[in-house]
Amino acid sequence: MYKFALAQAFVGSALAGTVLWDGRFNDLSSSTDLNNWSWSNQVGPYQYYIHGSGPVTEYVNLSPSYKNPADSSSNQGVKITIDSTSYWNGQNMRRTELIPQTSAAINSGHVYYHFSVKRSSTNVPRADLEHQVNFFESHFTELKYGLLSGASGTSDPTLKWCIGGQPQWSTTFDADVWHNVAYDINFSSNTVAFYHSTGSNPLVLTAGPVSASTSSNGADWHLGVLRLPMNSDLNSADVEDWYFSGVYVESGSLNTVIGSGSNPTTTTTTTKTTTTPVRTTTTPVTTTKSTTTSSKTTTKTTMVTTTKSTTTSTTTTTKTTTTPSTGGTSPLYGQCGGIGWTGPTGCVSGATCHVLNPYYSQCLSP
Repeated sequence: MYKFALAQAFVGSALAGTVLWDGRFNDLSSSTDLNNWSWSNQVGPYQYYIHGSGPVTEYVNLSPSYKNPADSSSNQGVKITIDSTSYWNGQNMRRTELIPQTSAAINSGHVYYHFSVKRSSTNVPRADLEHQVNFFESHFTELKYGLLSGASGTSDPTLKWCIGGQPQWSTTFDADVWHNVAYDINFSSNTVAFYHSTGSNPLVLTAGPVSASTSSNGADWHLGVLRLPMNSDLNSADVEDWYFSGVYVESGSLNTVIGSGSNPTTTTTTTKTTTTPVRTTTTPVTTTKSTTTSSKTTTKTTMVTTTKSTTTSTTTTTKTTTTPSTGGTSPLYGQCGGIGWTGPTGCVSGATCHVLNPYYSQCLSP
């Protein structure tokens, strides 16, 4: 009796930077493709719902001229705009943001969040206001630009890497200089490090690793800009443009060469067996044996029986359920609840938790 089992596995290499999620806009013909996404139709690489009241082309536009020229893996980059209409859901913060649409494990283990960012000399970001750039909702790591809320002075033209809102590194944010970034996030050890370069130069470790409260539900990293308000800001007519390219998340070894991110690989393990009825076949086999010494030929017939067995198929599905943490507090403008949220559900003194949609609650001033 013979048993036959077939197993197939398509496994991405863990040795050299496996792309878990690809946000390089290569699959979008224009920014209007973002309109295909909704809570009931979650398609494409991005969730698009944090923006002003205007059409998508007022806030998000794609073009090959918007990418880092050294980024050979991207066909185009994105220009993200905030203006006097960029108020979302009744808030007083100007914001335009995209969120990864993926079920990949971008919020566990040791991963790297890649992107490049620049500004131009047109529609220059205001240096007198705090900007939160490419941030997690708990703000355990992010870029910031401008004068931080509560800081002394009237202006700060530097781009800063922050942990928990506190700067760890900064550089002048000059026009038309591409800043390449990788957030090195170890969710297992609760540390974050910062890789940086400019132009076509390879990434180098610039700061960290630093201990951080690494917490993410996989749908709370925001690509884009949130500008905190001041009284003079609410009705100002200024427009800001921010440029991004080379956006992806990888695991394994860090790719430091700009534009070196590989294509996504799908990991699937399937056990497949074939079920057939039991069938028995009896076949006569004739053997002829000759003996020369006695000039006698002997013929022998043997009955051979072959049996094919029945097998069955098995499929295993694993489902993980997370339970929100009720400890700690979120900062002003931080997330405090929503479907899948595992971080703090309370707010710092002076702020209350407001439900903005089923997936996102935020700490806001009364």
